[in-house]
Amino acid sequence: MKTDSKKTLSQEKENMNKDQSGESIEIEREAPADNKEAEGVITIEEALQRISELEETNKELNDRGLRRAAELQNYKKRTEADFGNLLKYAAEPFILKILPVYDDLIRSLNHVDEGKVDSLIDGLKLVADKFAKLLEEQGISKIEAKGKEFDFNLHEALMQRHVEGVAPHTVLEEVEAGYMYKDKVIRHTKVIVSQDAPEQTEGSGEAKEEEK
Repeated sequence: MKTDSKKTLSQEKENMNKDQSGESIEIEREAPADNKEAEGVITIEEALQRISELEETNKELNDRGLRRAAELQNYKKRTEADFGNLLKYAAEPFILKILPVYDDLIRSLNHVDEGKVDSLIDGLKLVADKFAKLLEEQGISKIEAKGKEFDFNLHEALMQRHVEGVAPHTVLEEVEAGYMYKDKVIRHTKVIVSQDAPEQTEGSGEAKEEEK
């Protein structure tokens, strides 16, 4: 009986030791898992889910970028088309204003067939006045040259001529009118300019003395 009781006690101790050792092993196994979670280590399932989310986000950003690029390209095409039309039809407002002047000119010419000279003259004066007003509204002005001092910035001299009592380099006549567009010369006035009195040569002077 004593031996049985001893065996029983020894078995219970062994079982207790086994239980205690098992608990310690389980604690040692669980401890590293807690440390991994603290260090931010994730499981494979979590990593795959995260990758899937990133791929979806990347796809959305890519689609958004493609849409923006397409919108920019369409805007560029519309802008180029509008700019092209603007250049193509830039003269339209001026043409609409000049058409009535042309109509008046045609009506004035019709009076030639009717033999009405006075009506023709009045009509041509009306056309000229209307056309001058139209040019003025567009910022076009005539360069006044006759009687002015010659200015190469405004005038183009075709010839020179001596005139008594007129200072040299003075515009005598306008051959063709010049015009300015706002502050820019778009056509120089073609003019005839006065020059200094021609110098007498020695031969001509001697001839005059012999005549005396």
